[in-house]
Amino acid sequence: MKKQYVSLLVLLLSASGFLFSCGDKMNKNTGALEFDSIQVNETAHLFGDTAKPACNLTINFAYPVKSSDEKLKDSLTSFFVSACFGEGYIGEQPATVIKDFTTNYVKEYRQDLEPMYLEDEKNKEDSESVGAWYSYYKGIEGHVQFYEKNLLIYRIDYNEYTGGAHGIYMTTYLNMDLINLRPIRLDDIFVDDNKDALTDLLWNQLMADHGAKTREELEDMGYGSTGEIAPTENFYLEKDGITFFYNVYDITPYAMGTIQVKLPYEIMAHLLSDNQIITELRK
Repeated sequence: MKKQYVSLLVLLLSASGFLFSCGDKMNKNTGALEFDSIQVNETAHLFGDTAKPACNLTINFAYPVKSSDEKLKDSLTSFFVSACFGEGYIGEQPATVIKDFTTNYVKEYRQDLEPMYLEDEKNKEDSESVGAWYSYYKGIEGHVQFYEKNLLIYRIDYNEYTGGAHGIYMTTYLNMDLINLRPIRLDDIFVDDNKDALTDLLWNQLMADHGAKTREELEDMGYGSTGEIAPTENFYLEKDGITFFYNVYDITPYAMGTIQVKLPYEIMAHLLSDNQIITELRK
């Protein structure tokens, strides 16, 4: 799952090539964007039989429907579609994307599991003993978390169960620079060679948040046991600081859930570059 998560971040950061420059300075918020959303809650049973296991797909996808800049609107829509549903859907309208995605999800579920289910039924004494892992679910939600001036923050929540002890879930944040129409990366807001200094700040903040006096105490709690505690590109900007978001298994075991570490701008002042977005956000 960690490989899938890393791949998603790479996709999101590289997909900025689909976007165009807008240069809209007439409105308080670049592009004067307005948003709508499409919701889906689809349940489909194996063999179309309501007595058998089913898959459930839920979608809540927000996207821009109006803007003073059509290129900006269309480019953001393509970017969000790509981030939520994959590059194969770029260029299609959101309603078509979600309809096709839903159809494909149900089709693949039945194609993959119906043959196994039939075989399982033959080898079981009764249908009730067939494993509950045949019941799948997937949820995808894309929301606008923040939109002001030249900054738009888009949050994607993903969860899925395909059998096993538990499902998986993760959250990805896109901090969109509407001036240059691309995601903001750590290199855009921090000076060079910042990793070691930021890493120290993250450790110190975690110790303060959890009343630990040493890194060893944090490690005993489970921090750093599944991955390196270091700056992540999965972050979101706020007016008073930057929150780094770690999904399950990134730095802690599944049972500890997701981890958020917020660093105030004041303690990072010596590391911040002269970034226009951050300057505007802090006013």
